[in-house]
Amino acid sequence: MFNYTIFGRAVKGKIVIAVEMCKGCLYCVEACPKHLITEATRLNTKGYYPAEFNPSEDNECTACTLCAISCPEAAIEVYRDEKQK
Repeated sequence: MFNYTIFGRAVKGKIVIAVEMCKGCLYCVEACPKHLITEATRLNTKGYYPAEFNPSEDNECTACTLCAISCPEAAIEVYRDEKQK
């Protein structure tokens, strides 16, 4: 189910976090309006607790890009699945 619209197109999104680039600042956690990003429970190889993407069927990513914009390490890529209405 799509829950976001850009220029008349329904959009569903997802993000990919480069775990080894993430330094655990968690700015993305604060920036996500849907609260889909949390702190991981395992360290990366550099010794940081990276951010982790946790979508659910009830709460999906809208591909707003706020997480990627807030990331100082550019460790987040945002993908959109656009469908014509």
